[in-house]
Amino acid sequence: MTWFKKKASELFSVKEKEEIVTAIKNAEHQTSGEIRVYIESECPKQESIERAIELFGQLEMYKTKERNGVLVYVAIKAKKLAIYGDTGIYERVGKDFWYQQVTKILPFFNSKDYAKGIAAIVEEIGEALKKNFPYNKLSDLNELPDEIIFGK
Repeated sequence: MTWFKKKASELFSVKEKEEIVTAIKNAEHQTSGEIRVYIESECPKQESIERAIELFGQLEMYKTKERNGVLVYVAIKAKKLAIYGDTGIYERVGKDFWYQQVTKILPFFNSKDYAKGIAAIVEEIGEALKKNFPYNKLSDLNELPDEIIFGK
């Protein structure tokens, strides 16, 4: 099966998937914030941010207690990427933070090292969440699943 015919979930090895999920779990162990990663092959929208916002709603990520959920959206074959943060985290880190994260991930993607890029960005986002929404062992709950979501 050629690369272009593979489904999004088949583009990553088991080890690469584990690397991303581990990054999510490690980040979330330091914050009350929530990070999700959604990967698909093609982006059905013109703009990747539109797709990220749509998925954020479908996944009900806005239901976190402190509105501190973040979605990392990647359309591999379409070469599109967006990072969308809910109002709680967006208001604290500002617009430039999200552009910086996209800029940081691009070198990984340009070298087709998608898993390392996603894991690195999840770690960066985790640091911002940790700073603004520190983990509280008495009250913090894992509000959203940590696994990668694969679209078509």
